[in-house]
Amino acid sequence: MKTKHILAIGLVSILASACEKFVDYSPKEDYQITADDYLKTPEDYQKMVVGCYTPLQWLWASPVIGDIASDNSVTGGENATDQLALQDIDDYTTKPNNSNLLETWKACYEGINRVNYLEENKNKLEFTGKDALYGEIYFLRAYYYFELVKFFGDVPLFTEKRLGVTDSKTQKRAPKAEVYKQIELDLNNAIAVLPPSNSQKGRITKYAAYALLGKAQLYQNKFDEAAKSLENVIAGPFDLVQDFGSIFLHSGENGIESVFEIQYSNVSPYYDWSNPGRGQGNLAVQIAGIRNLTGSSPYAQGWSTNLPTANLANAYSAGDKRKDVTVLDIEAYKAANPQFNITYLVAPYKNTGLYNQKYLPRVGETSGQVELNYLNNFRAIRFADVLLMAAEANNRATTPNDTKAQTYLNRVRERAFGDQAHNISATGTALKEAIWKERRLELAMEGDRFFDLVRTGQAASKITGFETGKNEVFPIPAEEVEISKLDQNPNY
Repeated sequence: MKTKHILAIGLVSILASACEKFVDYSPKEDYQITADDYLKTPEDYQKMVVGCYTPLQWLWASPVIGDIASDNSVTGGENATDQLALQDIDDYTTKPNNSNLLETWKACYEGINRVNYLEENKNKLEFTGKDALYGEIYFLRAYYYFELVKFFGDVPLFTEKRLGVTDSKTQKRAPKAEVYKQIELDLNNAIAVLPPSNSQKGRITKYAAYALLGKAQLYQNKFDEAAKSLENVIAGPFDLVQDFGSIFLHSGENGIESVFEIQYSNVSPYYDWSNPGRGQGNLAVQIAGIRNLTGSSPYAQGWSTNLPTANLANAYSAGDKRKDVTVLDIEAYKAANPQFNITYLVAPYKNTGLYNQKYLPRVGETSGQVELNYLNNFRAIRFADVLLMAAEANNRATTPNDTKAQTYLNRVRERAFGDQAHNISATGTALKEAIWKERRLELAMEGDRFFDLVRTGQAASKITGFETGKNEVFPIPAEEVEISKLDQNPNY
């Protein structure tokens, strides 16, 4: 794999202990260093572990794809050739040379290579706190492999060492069952040593590992196991915030509903347009903004991409507070707020009139090269997601517990409507379908929709252009097929 070679050991320099967020770094500070020169102190290991977090930031397009490939959103953009890789995914004309899919592949395998570098050097030094530190990287490796298996199905699996130039063409695609087995092993190893909390926000905890384990088990239809894993999180220190909209504000980051967030920052004025998604800022925020927006509203302009569909907007019932937090009707907002003097000169391609409110860019949340430095964290696993996964797992368990499933589901609905009048009392299949619908409404524009439709067998009936036997996964990147001789997914 070409991606086997991209790991520079200089990644150990990417940390500055005084930074605002523990993932902050300046790409200009990277330098070459060898393993023999490094990992001699506990601080070296700490810095290297944070380097294993960094590729998470490069996965900004993964949640975008999770909605664009579904019935939740369309690509939008300036015209039919803007964000072409996303347009192809939206139109179900995806080809193996898709640049966004290649970046997902490369980012995940660079993260895995970084973890494996630490695995190679695990016995080089003993120090207090080492086991918990390794728990963090085992979670990260599981997260990267989970992304890969969701997107591509069978993928190359390696855990004991980094892969280098001489390993090219030696790796084959492992069956996804083997990949999931490794994911579960890494997460169970992480759970055994991780603390329940961490003083540095965004660092992985035992509860985050339980949550990801439950999600991976749910994707394998291991409902009994998933219920047990997820209920460990429900018994933890989390709760639903009262104001749904506050979750997605800067002030709502890493709050009581946050189980795991990917941290972004605007501290370094990143400007590398050759790799625009590889800075410390969240590019998904920039692409969601309203093109050519002017006026004095709290919103900043962007590239009018990842536009919610009318289908999604119409799925919300009257009184559901999540609709206005999820979907911004720009014309309605403009009419209701004449004091902002809002104008936007270019209507986006595939214009729906709607914008992704959860991750819409806001004034004052970026710096330097403004398009590349939005500080908005990605809420990777929220407590509401855990409740809904646990509801589904209990409903679909060998011995279903629909009472418990209703309780978890209705906690989410009571927050959404502000009352108990909209609670669900259904059981069996009707309850299952209600939970699936609730996942869409609660998690819209957070990247789960496509993968939920695939794993539950609903994709062909919900998504225009979806072809059964093909589109359950995306194509393996062309250069991996050409260089590493990997087999391509069927029908690509």
